[in-house]
Amino acid sequence: MAFLLDTNVACEVTKRRPNSHVGEWLDMVPGPTLYISVMVLGEIRQGVERLRERDPVQAAIYETWLAKLRHEFVDRIVPVTPNIAEDWGALNHPDPLPLVDGLLAATARSNGWTMVTRNVKDFERTGVRVLNPFESLV
Repeated sequence: MAFLLDTNVACEVTKRRPNSHVGEWLDMVPGPTLYISVMVLGEIRQGVERLRERDPVQAAIYETWLAKLRHEFVDRIVPVTPNIAEDWGALNHPDPLPLVDGLLAATARSNGWTMVTRNVKDFERTGVRVLNPFESLV
């Protein structure tokens, strides 16, 4: 089984008080089964740039963390492929999804992966398997 991490899961480890359930889940799951989408990198980059405007020092810290994340996931960063794009199009009919959520759902669905997110409701209607590591899994 493989897992696609949503931005909120990937970023949880950067918090001063990260959710303990997320940390426990990440420790339990073999690293090679975890993937991130290029869209997650884009959302993180957007956050770094917003932060840079008001706190350049903190932005530099997140910049370093983002570089480490890219290095750690180097072979597990998933692009938006033609198949994923077509799956995204199908998921958006008849009711469109927010762009990033739709592309993440299509990525998980196209690869048969489980979507790992705090925002379970955002993915419910896509038919993708969803796991919320912010809640106790025991």
